[in-house]
Amino acid sequence: MTRKSALHGPKSSRRGLILGTATAFALSALTQIGFTPSAFADDVNTTGLAVTEDTVKVGILHSVTGTMAISETGSVQAEKLAIDQINAMGGVLGRKIEYIQEDGASDWPTFAEKAKKLLVNDKVAAVFGCWTSASRKAVLPVFEQYNGMLYYPTFYEGLEQSPNVIYTGQEATQQIIAGIDWVAKEKGAKSFYLLGSDYIWPRTSNKIARKHIEKLGLKVVGEEYYPLGHTQFNSVINKIKLKKPDVIYAIVVGGSNVAFYKQLKAAGIDMTKEKPLLLTISVTEDEILGIGGENIAGAYATMKYFQSLDNENNQAFVKAFKDMWGEEIVIGDVTQAAYLGPWLWKAAVEKAGSFDIDKIKAASPGIELTTAPEGYVKIHENHHLWSKTRVGHAKLDGQYEVVYETEELMEPDPFPEGYQ
Repeated sequence: MTRKSALHGPKSSRRGLILGTATAFALSALTQIGFTPSAFADDVNTTGLAVTEDTVKVGILHSVTGTMAISETGSVQAEKLAIDQINAMGGVLGRKIEYIQEDGASDWPTFAEKAKKLLVNDKVAAVFGCWTSASRKAVLPVFEQYNGMLYYPTFYEGLEQSPNVIYTGQEATQQIIAGIDWVAKEKGAKSFYLLGSDYIWPRTSNKIARKHIEKLGLKVVGEEYYPLGHTQFNSVINKIKLKKPDVIYAIVVGGSNVAFYKQLKAAGIDMTKEKPLLLTISVTEDEILGIGGENIAGAYATMKYFQSLDNENNQAFVKAFKDMWGEEIVIGDVTQAAYLGPWLWKAAVEKAGSFDIDKIKAASPGIELTTAPEGYVKIHENHHLWSKTRVGHAKLDGQYEVVYETEELMEPDPFPEGYQ
């Protein structure tokens, strides 16, 4: 199965005759009292953003080519679905959202270049984008210099807080520490082999994981990193077999996952036997689509969202996603977090009564979404989300069965004491 190309946008929502007539009537009435459409646009946009009386431009910035496309294409699709749904409801402050899409091409300097283009040339009101921490770190100075707003959807290592970013994925204390606590308590794990792709997120995440493992009195028996796009894992798999850890703690990202999990199975590691148990924080249903359920069945993943979540919000979301992108499509954690971005931005704009970035920053903390597919989320003062953490068990059909979730929402703590 292949994911439909994210380069093609969703079908445009057609405004009904009644909505069009009502809009024309409202603008006519405003003009009669001396409140022109251009003045109204100026009132909610005082900083020169791409906002007119009936449209607002935003940016979508993800990799749809290169090794990260396997992971990021779902984010593009989710953001386009959210935009389409928001437009069908009348848009944001009465304006239809138009998006400009750029391809980061799995290359961090390209992300920075495209971010600057969206902010400086296109003057977009918000950008929904990035996946890897390397891409986020590359664009962050651009967003802070030009005062743009980024909605970043990926679970990440924490140790960052910016007024120009809303982090809709989980940070380390919500994902890494909760997952290790679970595998130690429920599976009796005592030894871990840490494995990751070679860039900021896996290395920093494993640093945090190692500190927590050792804090629990447990042991790390190995730690290895490989470049993005790497496809030869037989050497490290042999080391894992010799060390016999209780847990393979895997943070391999992008297309490398396909080779890694197929080679694990070919080497005789049967994840359904849990000897060793595999716990990942990077493989969502999106990656399993490329890996194949038969190659990862039995593994566990720590995320805040799985497609299999049984609640009304998620059922409606999954149906709408498949209606737009095809019945064969799957939805992973980052895809769902990307879907939240446009909705959280819409809520902030409407709370602020303005598209101005500084007003959006001030309005964002405290915003809640009771309609989130994962259930309920709220923006913390530190611009991260309160959310639950869950553990999923990979099945042959490419879906995860939820085997654990925290009772309460976890407060985000991007700078945990003792883990920096």
